[in-house]
Amino acid sequence: MRHMDMYMEQEEKYREAVLSETERLQSKLLSEIASRLAPDLSTPSLKWGPWRMEEGKQFPVLCRRLASLNQELISNKSPSAGFDFATGKKIEQALVSEVSADHHHIAYTMYDKENDFFKLCARDLNTKTLCDKPQADRVANVAWAKSWQALLYVVTDQHKRPCKLYCCMLGSSGEDILLIDEPKDSAYINIRHTKDFRYVLLLDSADPFSGIRLVWEGEAFVHCIVEHHHGYLFLFTDAAKEGQLADNHYLLRSPVGDNSGQRKWEHVFVDDPELIIQDVDFCDSHLVLSMRKDKKLQLCAVPLPLPDQKEPLRLEELSPWFLPLPKHVSEISPGPNYDYLSSTIRFTISSPVMHDAIVDYDLSPGKWTIVQQQNLLHDRTRILYGKGSSSIIIDNAERVRSSVSSDGEGCELGGNWNDLSEFYACEYYDVASHDGVMVPLTIGYSNRTGKGDQSPALLHGHGAYGELLDKRWRSDLKSLLDRGWRWRWKG
Repeated sequence: MRHMDMYMEQEEKYREAVLSETERLQSKLLSEIASRLAPDLSTPSLKWGPWRMEEGKQFPVLCRRLASLNQELISNKSPSAGFDFATGKKIEQALVSEVSADHHHIAYTMYDKENDFFKLCARDLNTKTLCDKPQADRVANVAWAKSWQALLYVVTDQHKRPCKLYCCMLGSSGEDILLIDEPKDSAYINIRHTKDFRYVLLLDSADPFSGIRLVWEGEAFVHCIVEHHHGYLFLFTDAAKEGQLADNHYLLRSPVGDNSGQRKWEHVFVDDPELIIQDVDFCDSHLVLSMRKDKKLQLCAVPLPLPDQKEPLRLEELSPWFLPLPKHVSEISPGPNYDYLSSTIRFTISSPVMHDAIVDYDLSPGKWTIVQQQNLLHDRTRILYGKGSSSIIIDNAERVRSSVSSDGEGCELGGNWNDLSEFYACEYYDVASHDGVMVPLTIGYSNRTGKGDQSPALLHGHGAYGELLDKRWRSDLKSLLDRGWRWRWKG
């Protein structure tokens, strides 16, 4: 690859020559941007059953400890601080890792650089030793069955196509059992377990050898997620409806006991063109919907189980609770949310005028907690954003609920979100394209410099795939805003 190195060196020399007159400006901008970078790259710990999981360092490092040892969240500045490595040691760098339902075993893949494939290993978390099996190469995906002894994994062929599904019974001396061998070159096998560990790839997770039951078949390039809750399978998909392409995702359900030749799926919600469901998440007690209504994002929690009726329901019939959000929200990303039995659901809330906030919503008492959010107020200089701590807990359900309107919009809660709206503004417009199509336009600017018509602007545009632009706050663009520039997101 020496020719590639030479080519990159030539590119670097050209860049340096062209920008040689801007070295002072580059140094100044670098100093500004570096001062705003987060001091660590760790994610906040996540409670899962009796353990907390945490990732950190420049590559993922999975750690755990008994929550009873210390109920407080571990400092993100030192991922190893507070962890009892006598009871739970860190796990080697891995691409894919899955913890068994009883928290006694972990399966993970390690990259073999010489052979260019991933090798599957399993570790006993009680004895801290590697298990004798499985010992498989070219593994693409893994999933535990409800009983910890059964580990399912997918193996690729020489063309790196996931095509074979095996089941390994830990503790047994027999060979791993081949469950599926897909011969079609256009077919790819992918497995995952439902959050309650009841099903894997719609194999009966309690008895992986009971056989495969087809529950749904969709056309190519269709997105679908299947979950199980108290005797019902839920399907979240954007598949065509009665031969007509679907503009958005929708939610279906079907009883698990439906053994008819053609499984019947019921629509959960009445079609509402103004209410777009973007994502769903389940726990034992609630269904949480990430929605878009009138161009505004919302989070809505619906108590489970749903009424046992075949007709689709209107959302307002299900006693929904709209979770509090800041005023300007550009994206809602679900967290891992491994613990099916927990009523706490984690999301990352993004905004053009706020650093990403990782938020835990406890759906039972109505408490929400910002567990991690970068605060750009420098303690030494006190020159940036004049907001307080980024670790906020509101444990009064009535206070939270009274702060939110019936649809959850416009909740600001006295600046508790540590946003930057005191310093920067965000506005929304619809502008006509050259062919008359109306295109959404978002403008961000500094309150100090204003949005003058002659101000320079940095325009981000995207016109394909129906995807929305990433409008999250970016610290590197602050240098432009403070110098009178504006951000513009088109699309």
